[in-house]
Amino acid sequence: MSDRRNFLKNTALSTLGLGMASSQLSTDHKIQADSEESFACGITTPDYYGEGPFYTASPPMIEGNKLAATEVLGDRMIISGRVFNLNCSEFIPGTIIDVWHADDDGVYDNNGYNLRGYTTTNEQGFYLFETIKPGKYQNGSSFRPSHIHYKIKPPGFSILTTQLYFDGDTSIEGDAAASITTGEFDATNRIIPLVLNSAMVLEGTFDIVIDAQGISVGTSDLHLDKGMVYSAAPNPFSTQIKIHYGVFKRAMVALHVFDVQGRQVAILEEEMKTPDKYYATWQPEATLPSGHYFITLRINDLQVHYLKIFKQ
Repeated sequence: MSDRRNFLKNTALSTLGLGMASSQLSTDHKIQADSEESFACGITTPDYYGEGPFYTASPPMIEGNKLAATEVLGDRMIISGRVFNLNCSEFIPGTIIDVWHADDDGVYDNNGYNLRGYTTTNEQGFYLFETIKPGKYQNGSSFRPSHIHYKIKPPGFSILTTQLYFDGDTSIEGDAAASITTGEFDATNRIIPLVLNSAMVLEGTFDIVIDAQGISVGTSDLHLDKGMVYSAAPNPFSTQIKIHYGVFKRAMVALHVFDVQGRQVAILEEEMKTPDKYYATWQPEATLPSGHYFITLRINDLQVHYLKIFKQ
């Protein structure tokens, strides 16, 4: 499960710079073989500390995808992801994502709702919010690692309460919750990499797997042995963006673009393709609003991969 999560996060957050030559297909087939073993689906675990002592009920809805207002001090950070069911065969729209965290100094707002709010997964099961990287605070003789609290509420199902941590944090090893690597509270797949994008904003991807029902993405094996989106550049972009993707088996291929509300805004490809590397260029209308969009790759009836982009 760790390999699966890291594979998705790294490909979704980085530009691999791969060329279009068919001779590179052998690399794709290696990805196929590796993914068969490592792309198993596993549930997102609760955190050992649960919601902690600083939860405030009835938070406001996050407006404009900004949990942290522009004037809030700290390193800007964007967290996004998708919510799936237990075998990753369905994405789950309408899931409430209730988040809260400390400010840059490691202090929680316990009198109001600063850095507290909720968003809802869109019609494609995606969520996104912009905030600042939380500061650390002392917990006994040590410091808690930087973290974001989550309450995940799928429609009609139980709430999952957990916490999200970040790669490279030196306080993880000594933390009673973040250091757990086995069992019910295993935090391994809740420690995500952060990448600095070209706008000097940290970005991280946290895909969530919960016990709930959603909308089918195709079959019960969400494997990357069918195809993937390699890169999109420039990202952020203003007038056009070039998307590189690969198809590993002959199939009907669809490359679509959705906005953060889950509305389809562009169809870039819809045709039968043979195994190869391809690219598509998107030149959206000048009237299309700036903001985040999701490029999704569908192979036959299975949506196998996605990548987040930003239009300036």
